[in-house]
Amino acid sequence: MLLKKSNRCGLQLRFQGFSKQRSRDEEVKPKMGTTKDPNGAQKSRVGPSTTLAYLDPQYWDERFTTEEHYEWLKDYSHFRHLIQSHLNPSSSILELGCGNSQLCEELYKDGFTEITCIDLSAVAVENMQKKLLSKGLQEIKVLEADMLDLPFSNECFDVVIEKGTMEVLFVDSGDPWNPRPATVTKVMKMLEGIHRVLKPDGIYISISFGQPHFRRPLFEAPQFTWSVEWSTFGDGFHYFFYTLKKVTVLCAC
Repeated sequence: MLLKKSNRCGLQLRFQGFSKQRSRDEEVKPKMGTTKDPNGAQKSRVGPSTTLAYLDPQYWDERFTTEEHYEWLKDYSHFRHLIQSHLNPSSSILELGCGNSQLCEELYKDGFTEITCIDLSAVAVENMQKKLLSKGLQEIKVLEADMLDLPFSNECFDVVIEKGTMEVLFVDSGDPWNPRPATVTKVMKMLEGIHRVLKPDGIYISISFGQPHFRRPLFEAPQFTWSVEWSTFGDGFHYFFYTLKKVTVLCAC
């Protein structure tokens, strides 16, 4: 697949009134993991006592104040073989909910240098900007923005990537077979924004533990002109690597 060279996306001045929805992980219980504090020491990470905390922007600001790095789901090395075929050095990439992940750094090291990252947390954005600058990666743009109200012009990215970022929209969804209307509304708003900013033939990559029978009814809603495929990765517990390619619909006149 050959993707066209991107022009710089036009930012719309709509950075007020960000949604309070965050998206990190669709857990049903606190999650353990390995993280690093600002001094570089490794320690175990325990999630909050209730997953509803993931919907609170203050939780993320406080967490990012003390936490240097954390990877939700799996790090880049586990799905690098899957992502490579969908990117080329000229791809313009948007990462949703970058947090303190190293995904953008790993993509840059692999030769994909036109990257824009967004996060709702001002603390995460400031920390990421400082970290990338200290590593000489100032070409990567990091913006404070809401994934439910993307401040970019239409059709300006070749690829949109999120890793576990959609999951928190499902934290209070209720029955996964029949999620609450409010949850569906938020997810559809996110997907509509992604579809809008993707170029024709652009790719949306969603890395998730949400199973296809739960995700497909949303991904395959009639307003979207993308094909849906998925692969799995991981040992023991499998994660899903969804690829949604925006198809150009020709008018049958």
